[in-house]
Parts: sequence; structure tokens; C-alpha cells
Amino acid sequence: MYELWTIGIPAGDKVLRTVVVYAGLAILLRLAGKRNLSQLNSFDLVVVLLLSSVVQDALIGPDDSLTGALLGAVVLLAVNAMVVRFIHRYRWTVRLFEGNDVALVKDGVFVDRALRREGLRRADVETALRAQGAEGPDDVAEATLSPGGSIVVWLKPEEMSANRGDIAAIDSRLAVIERVLLELGSAELRQ
Repeated sequence: MYELWTIGIPAGDKVLRTVVVYAGLAILLRLAGKRNLSQLNSFDLVVVLLLSSVVQDALIGPDDSLTGALLGAVVLLAVNAMVVRFIHRYRWTVRLFEGNDVALVKDGVFVDRALRREGLRRADVETALRAQGAEGPDDVAEATLSPGGSIVVWLKPEEMSANRGDIAAIDSRLAVIERVLLELGSAELRQ
């Protein structure tokens, strides 16, 4: 029972291993591209699942104690919280760690060079377009891959749906037209 709680390596080694593996994976995922963050296909999912197994020994070393596992988990969560807060505090770090928006569709046309560079298929982008109200690329003014990995779509003005404000504005204009027509009609009747 005592062996469950006894760390097999010095706590400092455990912390250092965890921080180094976290940093290494963060860099590798950044180099692999934004798609890995939100547009996982089955191959990407396999890689992400296997990554945990590949780096497990580097994280735990010769230690399989509960205390060591909990220490590693605490360090991972703490480092991640610090990195996320640091990145979002300074605009330049967002560009450095996450990159910039990348145009995938511009004026209804796919930007094939960007799709290849980001490792995206047209079918993946078309799915995101449809999920955001476009019938296809022809309806899109611009679609970008954001630093966080999501695809953001701006429809062409003629393809946008009307909202309640649009309908209220039309209703008020129709009311004015009706009032003018009624006034014109009653003026004609008086003559």
C-alpha cells in the first residue's frame, strides 16, 4: 500500500519531465497545423490518441505511483492554465503560438494553396460552410481558418438570412407606404 503513494523519482524530475513534454507537444501540434485543433478526421484522432501513449514513459519515467500521477496531472493543468492566460494577455503571443487567420474561400472561390498548406480538403470546408448557412462556396464572401482552428464564414450579403430587426424595418416601411397610399386614395376620392 505504501508503494502506491511513494514517488519513484524526485518530484523536481517529475515536474521537469511534465513541463518539457507539454512544451514539446505544444510546439509539434503548432507545427502540424490548425486543423488538428478542431477539424479532426479519423487519422488525426488516431495520432492524438497514440500521442498520449508515446509520451507516457517520458512523463512518468520509472514512477507509477498515484502521487506521481497526481503530481503530473497538477503540473499539466497548472502549466496549461498559465500558458493560456499568457497567450491571451498579449496579442503578439496569439500570433506566435496560434498563427493568423487564413482565408480558405474568397468571393466564392476556394483558395487551394491555403487548403493544401493547412491540410484541409474541400469537402471538410464545405461541411463547415453548410453548418454556417451557406449552400456552398458560391454563397461565401469569405471563409477563414481562425487561430483556434475553427472555420468562420461570412456569407455574401444577398445570401444572408433576414433577422427580426430586418423584418421590423421592412414592416415599418410598409406601414409608411400604406399610410401614403391611403392618403392618396382619399385625396382622389375628394376630387
